[in-house]
Amino acid sequence: MARRTAAAAQDCRNVGELLDWAARRLQRARLHYGHGTGNAADDAAALVFHALGLGHDSAPASYRRPVDARAARRAERLILRRIAERVPSAYLTGVTWFAGHEIRVTRDVLVPRSPIAELCRRGFEPWLQASRVRRVLDIGTGSGCIAIAAAHALPRAQVDATDVSARALALARRNVRRHHLGRRVRVRRADVYTGLGARRYDVIVSNPPYVPAAEMRRLPREHRAEPRRGLQAAAGGLAVIARILEGARRHLTPDGILVVEAGNTAARVRRRWPLLPFTWLEFELGGGGVFLLHAGELPE
Repeated sequence: MARRTAAAAQDCRNVGELLDWAARRLQRARLHYGHGTGNAADDAAALVFHALGLGHDSAPASYRRPVDARAARRAERLILRRIAERVPSAYLTGVTWFAGHEIRVTRDVLVPRSPIAELCRRGFEPWLQASRVRRVLDIGTGSGCIAIAAAHALPRAQVDATDVSARALALARRNVRRHHLGRRVRVRRADVYTGLGARRYDVIVSNPPYVPAAEMRRLPREHRAEPRRGLQAAAGGLAVIARILEGARRHLTPDGILVVEAGNTAARVRRRWPLLPFTWLEFELGGGGVFLLHAGELPE
């Protein structure tokens, strides 16, 4: 479809032209992406479709839909805020998607984007038999996205979604209610394993803080807009991962698995624990830095 070049949002005649205008403005602003959107066009779509109240499944048919001046101004305000504030677009819309599920977000939590989403959608297969999973622990649940995705994929499982942040837990509870999973997903406060007693799980999964303090200052503004406690960890980024590894065997069933995202600290993890037989997972949709260990491979 040929689209006319518009000088301003109000000059756009339809959704397609408004998307083009928004993508150009974002591209010129040299923003950083990676919070559920990978480029200016994706970010423009997230913001414009939200402003117009359109579902993304309506594209491309909705590109020819007329846009009135009021709707164009709503979209323009979001685009200009994205440029001025340098925050992830999900914080402006209040919503994102994870493993195919809509998740509400606020600035109290990280924007969901972990490649663990792909593993959740597969029910953690082939690493275990999904139909036999009965208990899952999500450490550092934030918005609740991993816990919710796991519960959808594992309909027989009970999921404990834990965090140390009261505001994150409140948001996770709201997301769990929106997905009608209150009977199977329990949102509770716990600091790694402290507060869980002697409970054991078939799956322990976590996207913990792993950014070293020295690297925090070099992060793009969009990342620094996220809560620091969700990103930064002591001991060169390994402090929380160390606690997860040290207690995992006591909280896993004999055939259970541990899945942890280590991101760009993956090399440090390998150097710090050279004797652990990490399986570093590969994902069809991209991303990496996620390791898996079976219960019997973990230290006593």
